[in-house]
Amino acid sequence: MIQVKAKLIYNKKIKNNYFCCALFVEKLAYSAYPGQFLQIKIDNGYTPFLRRPFSIHRLKGKNIEILYEVVGKGTEILSKKKPGEYLDVIGPLGNGFNLNIPYSVAGISILVGGGIGVAPLLFLAERLVHNRQSKVHRGPCVLIGAKNKRELLCEKEFQDLGCEVRISTDDGSKGFKGKVTDLLKVFLQKTNQRQGRMIYACGPRPMLKEIAVISQKYSIPAEVCLEEHMACGIGVCLGCVVNTKRGYKRVCKDGPVFKTEEIIW
Repeated sequence: MIQVKAKLIYNKKIKNNYFCCALFVEKLAYSAYPGQFLQIKIDNGYTPFLRRPFSIHRLKGKNIEILYEVVGKGTEILSKKKPGEYLDVIGPLGNGFNLNIPYSVAGISILVGGGIGVAPLLFLAERLVHNRQSKVHRGPCVLIGAKNKRELLCEKEFQDLGCEVRISTDDGSKGFKGKVTDLLKVFLQKTNQRQGRMIYACGPRPMLKEIAVISQKYSIPAEVCLEEHMACGIGVCLGCVVNTKRGYKRVCKDGPVFKTEEIIW
């Protein structure tokens, strides 16, 4: 964990209320791992008082990209920050996804993102694609869910990596009509991926709970990145605990990535 003053390289609107910014954080970028996050002090004043957690979206050289949605005061202030400004950043924090799956395990890795939940999955996809043994294994399949086609995020970025990308929208405006978990069921049924290597997911809690059920049914191990409100981000305040089979765990310190079978949903 490192605390730095990070220079904002760019902060651009992607679509609707979604923004992508890049921070020059050489030391943090060197040690960052998919699934980890940063705690960012949005402003030098006392509003907002607490830091905000942001998943590491991807690495670009010595820069870390953050993908975020403007949903409150903190993200609204962040969206108005200009290139050249500095932000107080702590990270990388938390435990990330497990990429050390034996290559003897059949099947493919399946990434499932709901809404802004795609944010940490692009970094994960980059690592999976560029794994030194990836040439003899199929690339990951990415399932992206959104309310409608206007809310879809990162489709092209995943395609550019060479991932197989499938889309679901609640209103059917693009791709499969329905929830991304329904698309996952259809995908597993049609492709007979009962021996999938791993399911990785991030999104709303009801979606992750359903993925836990699906992964158990198809006997595919699954890891989920939980989206929780975090105050300190370093495990001190106990404000982000989740109930697991081994007692209460801190999402910021023990997670944010957990095996689905660990969590008491």
